[in-house]
This record gives sequence, structure tokens and C-alpha cells, in this order.
Amino acid sequence: MRALSSSELLEVWERGRAAAPVGRALLLLEAAAPEAEPDALARMPVGRRDASLLSLRELTFGPRLVSSVNCAGCGERLELAFDASDVRAGPGPRSGDVFKSSVGDYEVSFRLPNSLDLLDLTSCAGPSEARLRLFERCVGSVVLGGSEVEPKSLPAEVVAGVSERMSQADPQGDVRVSVNCPACGGEWQALFDIVSFFWSEVEASARRTLQEVHLLASAYGWREADVLALSPQRRRLYLEMIRG
Repeated sequence: MRALSSSELLEVWERGRAAAPVGRALLLLEAAAPEAEPDALARMPVGRRDASLLSLRELTFGPRLVSSVNCAGCGERLELAFDASDVRAGPGPRSGDVFKSSVGDYEVSFRLPNSLDLLDLTSCAGPSEARLRLFERCVGSVVLGGSEVEPKSLPAEVVAGVSERMSQADPQGDVRVSVNCPACGGEWQALFDIVSFFWSEVEASARRTLQEVHLLASAYGWREADVLALSPQRRRLYLEMIRG
């Protein structure tokens, strides 16, 4: 995996504008690791995929991450600043890893959700249906008293117990950031979604690059390819001269 250039970020952004978040995540990884099979990337557990995205983000934009969130208590807008290492839980399990969990008298084997599973949920009518479909896709077998039973027949408490075991096995798939509000003293754990965070930066970078291309092309008559071939440092110097 390597850092993405300005031209690569621009291309990924253009291809991913109409895509769902899962599709955008895969586009970024495919651009950074062209030697990898797209299907292999799509079958990585979500946590392993997100760990790769976090590493790619660090390579491309640096280790520092700055975001903002509204306080759940008073609505105050808060800025969050942290390093990639603060939200890195490790690469996580690999594709094909199978886990077993005992809940009550049930013995359940399962794998972790991947991007293909998430893509399949887009047609679900709501969160409840999506959770059930995801669970059924990831469960391999359920044994009760020596006999195999259907995952859809499991009691709610068994589904909840296995789902919790899934989360524990893939911590990078559900990363939380501690937030403290100085205005009201509220404290809570905010979800950190590397896909949406990284994509917002990709979009900002793409729009900034297009603006730079427009200014340099207007001033010097260069083609887009000519501008994108410049290093960021040289491009910045030319822009400084244009702006005086």
C-alpha cells in the first residue's frame, strides 16, 4: 500500500461520488493497492478493511486527524483532534477466520462481516431487517443438543450474545472516541467512522485540486495533466506567484 497522489485522489473522488460508503472504501483501497484482487479486498473483515483505510489515510494526509462533533447534551460544536495511533486497534482477523461462541445451550460458528455483506444490506427496509440479514449471512452453523438448527430460529438473547462476540473479535470495526464537553461537562463515546472521515478529506482535496488546476490553466494555458504532474510544492509556488 502507498500514499495516493493528487491525481489519484481526484480520480477516486470522481468515480466514487455516486457510490455508497462501502463502495468508496473499496475504491480507495483498490487505488492504493492495485496489485490486490478486488474480491479479496471486498472479503476482508470490516475491521481489517478499516485498519487498512486508516493506514492509507495516514500515508496520504499524515497522522493527525481533526474532526468536529455536536455535544449530545447542549449542542455545543466541539473540535476533536487526535492521532491515527489513538484509534488504531490492530489489523484484526483475516478473511476466512471462523469463530465459535457458546450462548446458553447453543453452539454457534460465525465469520466476521465484510464489505460484500454490507453491500447486500442496501435493499433492507430498515435497521432491524439489516441486522438480521447480516447475522444470517455471517453465521455458519448453529448446534443445539447435537442437532443443527436454522440461524433465523435463534432466540433474541442468543442473537445478541453472538453479535456481541462478533464486535469483540473485530474491535477496529467499531471505534469510539472519548469526548468531553467543556460547556456542559457532558462525557460520551463518539463513533469514529474512518470511511466517512477519510472520504470528506478526499472530497476536500479533490475540490482544492480542481481549483488549483483552474487557476494555473487560466494563467499559463497548461493542460490538467500538466498541472497534476507538478509536485504539490511547485504547484503551491506557482499559485503564490499568481496571487502576488
